[in-house]
Amino acid sequence: MIGDVVAKPGRMAVLERIQDLREQHEIDLAIMNAENLAGGFSVTPSLCEQLFNSGIDVMTSGNHIFDKKEAIPYIDKQPRLLRPGNYPPGTPGNGMWTGVVNGTAVAVLNLMGRVFMPASDDPFRVADELLKSLPNETRVRLVDIHAEATSEKVAMGWYLDGRVSTVVGTHTHVQTADERILPEGTAYLTDIGMTGSYSGVIGMNKKDVIARFTTATARRAEHSTEQVRICAVIIDVDEESGKARRIERISLAHEQ
Repeated sequence: MIGDVVAKPGRMAVLERIQDLREQHEIDLAIMNAENLAGGFSVTPSLCEQLFNSGIDVMTSGNHIFDKKEAIPYIDKQPRLLRPGNYPPGTPGNGMWTGVVNGTAVAVLNLMGRVFMPASDDPFRVADELLKSLPNETRVRLVDIHAEATSEKVAMGWYLDGRVSTVVGTHTHVQTADERILPEGTAYLTDIGMTGSYSGVIGMNKKDVIARFTTATARRAEHSTEQVRICAVIIDVDEESGKARRIERISLAHEQ
């Protein structure tokens, strides 16, 4: 899974490297978090389709998914673009994708935390509901928990240990170094990190962001453009049991 892809620098890095990464690491299913895809906020249909056509299989998201109005009708038509499953009933789109990858049934779940985040339903309860809806033969289950608080992500990892193949976090844009396989076989990482420009502040222009902290008249920050990196996590899952065999965190410099 590729961490939060921020604006054009992150998007171009994925487009230029996704096939090489798939071949190098023998990737069967490529997932990316797309909530910051278009200018740092939300998605557009054309950008999503470009990435799907280039080698991304499923996109997760988070609290910025509906910042652009064109995302609303698109997410209803594109089942491979997810929004948090614990959004209110009636929200366009879905919080889970299911499919068959090389003969193996797979589910991808997208959840959002509640600590320091917009109001949403209980992600722990919704995770239970989504998992109960899956048939027993769908043993490979991958979870993106989009959350601010480290404690909430860690708690979700423990809560789902043994019931899903992996729990990985997104949202903070800073990659953590706590990758491990939990006792019951679930691969865990608190935050995958950001794919985008590291010359600013979590992908945004540093002068714009500093101005937001120091003045009352700052404008909305633009994205930064230099020092691009791809942050991702590669997880090897046993198809029969659904338990993780290996988790590898990567952070690659990308020359523009």
